[in-house]
Amino acid sequence: MTLKKQVLMFKRSADKVFESNDFTSATILYFKTLFAIQDFILLQKIGYAPKDHTERFRLLKKEFPDSYTIIDSEFNTYRSTYSRILSKETCNRIKKVVENEIEKYKI
Repeated sequence: MTLKKQVLMFKRSADKVFESNDFTSATILYFKTLFAIQDFILLQKIGYAPKDHTERFRLLKKEFPDSYTIIDSEFNTYRSTYSRILSKETCNRIKKVVENEIEKYKI
């Protein structure tokens, strides 16, 4: 499966979970979508997709500083999905980030 197909599959799944009002799980899936988007753009630009978050952050900071700034500012939200129930507002914020990145990179 290509990363582009993976992005779209994760986004569809996130949207379905969002519609069921499970905002924590939807947020997790939106982040998974965001990470796949970042891997896609890195693969397109440098021919390599990172193997973990640390490597992803390092490469984004160098190659896509705008995307790095977005993920850096929201990474605490991602980490909070492991221990908190997230609100619809938080989920909507991450959903909008994902939708903006999909549009920006024409995925």
